[in-house]
Amino acid sequence: MSVPDYMQCAEDHQTVLVVVQPVGIVPEDQFFKIYKRIASVSQVSIRDSQRLLYIRYRHHYLPENNEWGDFQTHRKVVGLIAITTCGSAKEWPQTAERFHGQKEVYSATLYDSRLLVFGLQGEIAEQQRTDVAFYPSFEDCSDVEKRVEDFVESIFIVLESKRLDRATDKSGDKIPLLCVPFEKKDFVGLDTDSRHYKKRCQGRMRKHVGDLCLQASMLQDALVHYHMAVELLRGVNDFLWLGAALEGLCSASVIFHYPGGTAGKTAGRKPSISQPADAGKRHRPGAQEVLIDPGALTANGISADTSTEIGRAKNCLSPEDIIEKYKEAISYYGKYKNAGVIELEACVKAVRVLAIQKRAREASEFLQNAVYINLGQLSEEEKIQRYSILSELYELIGFHRKSAFFKRVAAMQCVAPTIPEPGWRACYKLLLETLPGYSLSLDPKDFSKGTHRGWAAVQMRLLHELVYASRRMGNPGLSVRHLSFLLQTMLDFLSDQEKKEVTQSLENYTSKCPGGMEVITLPDGLKLPPVPFTKLPIVRIFFQVPPVSGFVIYSFIVFCPTGSCSLMAYFPQLINYKWVLIPLTSHSNVFMSFFFCPFPDFQWVQGDVCEVQLMVYNPMPYELRVENMGLLTSGVEFESLPAALSLPAESGLYPVTLVGVPRTAGNITVNGYHTSVFGVTSDCGCLVEVVPSLPRLQLSTSLPRSAHTPQPMSKEELSSTVSVQLFNGETQQLTITLENIGSEDIETLELTSKIVSTKEFLSWELDEPLSHLPLKHGQAVTLTVNIKVKLDFSGQENLLQDLNDDGISVTGLPISSPLRQVLKPRPETKPVSSESGKAEYSHIKTLEAVLNFKYSGGAGKVEGYYRELSLGVHVDVEPSVFFTRVSTLPATSTRQCHLLLDIFNPTEHELTVSAKNNQDLVLHASECQR
Repeated sequence: MSVPDYMQCAEDHQTVLVVVQPVGIVPEDQFFKIYKRIASVSQVSIRDSQRLLYIRYRHHYLPENNEWGDFQTHRKVVGLIAITTCGSAKEWPQTAERFHGQKEVYSATLYDSRLLVFGLQGEIAEQQRTDVAFYPSFEDCSDVEKRVEDFVESIFIVLESKRLDRATDKSGDKIPLLCVPFEKKDFVGLDTDSRHYKKRCQGRMRKHVGDLCLQASMLQDALVHYHMAVELLRGVNDFLWLGAALEGLCSASVIFHYPGGTAGKTAGRKPSISQPADAGKRHRPGAQEVLIDPGALTANGISADTSTEIGRAKNCLSPEDIIEKYKEAISYYGKYKNAGVIELEACVKAVRVLAIQKRAREASEFLQNAVYINLGQLSEEEKIQRYSILSELYELIGFHRKSAFFKRVAAMQCVAPTIPEPGWRACYKLLLETLPGYSLSLDPKDFSKGTHRGWAAVQMRLLHELVYASRRMGNPGLSVRHLSFLLQTMLDFLSDQEKKEVTQSLENYTSKCPGGMEVITLPDGLKLPPVPFTKLPIVRIFFQVPPVSGFVIYSFIVFCPTGSCSLMAYFPQLINYKWVLIPLTSHSNVFMSFFFCPFPDFQWVQGDVCEVQLMVYNPMPYELRVENMGLLTSGVEFESLPAALSLPAESGLYPVTLVGVPRTAGNITVNGYHTSVFGVTSDCGCLVEVVPSLPRLQLSTSLPRSAHTPQPMSKEELSSTVSVQLFNGETQQLTITLENIGSEDIETLELTSKIVSTKEFLSWELDEPLSHLPLKHGQAVTLTVNIKVKLDFSGQENLLQDLNDDGISVTGLPISSPLRQVLKPRPETKPVSSESGKAEYSHIKTLEAVLNFKYSGGAGKVEGYYRELSLGVHVDVEPSVFFTRVSTLPATSTRQCHLLLDIFNPTEHELTVSAKNNQDLVLHASECQR
């Protein structure tokens, strides 16, 4: 058996297999129409019995798989329904002959068969036959389902007779040895009279009878036979059939615990009437079945002697034991390379059970094992099917990214080099299905909300594959759309070289098929929304310019990188006007500004040239050419006069003026702007999201403000910066006052620091300010931040030279013994003048940090929004004392020496140097003493 059935589940062991196939020429649509009606009869209640018979239908089944029917009876084809067309009585003999030829394929295992003939009328069609049904047309066949039910009942009669015959077999030594196809040659010449051989025959037959009982809906009897088979087969180390007996035991237990099935089908299985009424409730761990009554077994066709053999053993596995037995069965299957399909299907069944039990991690272990099962040489189509099913199973247990991985592998298999005609459309379709697993959406609006989700590197790789697949499909418009999406949404993650390569590819594609703003609809109905280039260029400020003078309240949208914008730097003409900046988003990077200017009411004149001014920024590492940039308006008729830009690489804010002429009178609304970049036309609207209300903090400090800005930051990212100058070792307190100037209470407050330098020098206690929360309007709290500087100003060349001259290493270890060293005469220390001292020892070091306050409250806090306020701290550190020279003198003891230090005061103040067990040393400004 080489082709696995990936749709198998544990409850399939209870079904009988019926093959439905066309005979002769049958229209495909008509065949599947009848097949669907036949397959609707999936379970039949047997008359004069309280049992159900479950049927599994297949329209294609390999005869070689049928040879494993003795190993597991649900793999055996027991029924055949043939569908054919016959136009006249002359064609009937040939049709009947074809039907008999079809039966010969499965003749070794068939219980019964039926032939459904469509189109034949007359004397032959009026004959009453049990194995043939005649219908005038595919539309006139109302009793197909009834005939199928009768057919299923005839199968049950044969099944029941075989079960009774095998279960009551008293032939003892005459029990035949059941084999799988690859075992037959191994048993030639064996001693059939040995005890080992007889036990093997008994164990395999017990397992086979358990399968028949399970198919006949005799669940309790099947459990008994499986237990007996496990004991017999374990005693003779018949591992392959022992694994089958354990799997049968698991299947019967799954059917009892989960009567609704594990396949996830929309139409759940109806529980067998022979099952206890509370079977559906037994999902708790450790649940066990009641013990079988030996007397009841005799009435059901199993002798009391066989039930006595198993004694009072537990007959139904608990949910936990089911998985353990599956693991054991799979380990036995793994011993046989010819049982790879059986092993793989057992893994799939166990995964479906674990999915019901919500044990995803253990299910993933079974799937990982299934990945490495060797099935020999598989065709490309079989590989695609295998990876697709693995993807579906990972999705079933909630492993979405792993599911997307195998779906992508299946997509790549569709276009493998060994395929003569690669299926690029199938590859593209499968790639689209992987998008949710990688947290990727093809709607650019989903990337404008909050932080980026997913692994950007993997997402970019997937988008590149979509571009390539769409190009090979012969659809350059799709390639342009996906490449535009990649550039717009992944711009922040692209390296400079990657940006260049992507834009070059985009220009090549758009030279053949320009990109636009239309919605692209795929054949399966999926719609790809347009991708406007709002980042090429980035528009920071957008406002309308009035043409006449007077007084007006003026509004515009401002796009800034953080919670503060310096409008005066962009528009010096506003410096004498009153204005207010109101943040509108959670991160305070989009503002609505209102300012009062000495202009009259805002009016444009019909026929006059009107202006709108923008400040744009080029984020690309090379020159960006923007063509056909103009205004998007609504209301009156408006003639936009497009402009062409050439922005330098990473240009910073660059002023652009867009002009147009209103042709009619009325009200006009400027909705945004349009551009053409890299051959892609974009319509970019100015839309501002208004979030729930948030509190506002005003920050003041005890230290003076400064113009210094920490290097990685920009002025727009800081509310303010304070600066202080300290001597090395000095401590300074920075008092920060936080006042709530908003209408909402401040409910949460967090403080973090980002040290620009490598040395931590700030510390604070936040418990006291937090005790005052919630902070109402007008209330303020103070926070003390300690600035303590302790830097290393050593490492001067003359100091290191002196240390080496005296035989002392920099690390403090002696280079040579004081007894053997002859000290070189040293010149007396020359007085250091004030001017030279300042020149040599006036090194100043800088420490920088950013204090970030994160706070929230009110309705905005409920929705997860917050504000941030940043304070830059700049500290200039001067050295307070220098040790300019170090020397040693021998002491009275050979283990000691005297250390002489030359101390220099580089400051302009008097210093007192204190040492332990020594007198204080007073140093005047720019003085050096030993």
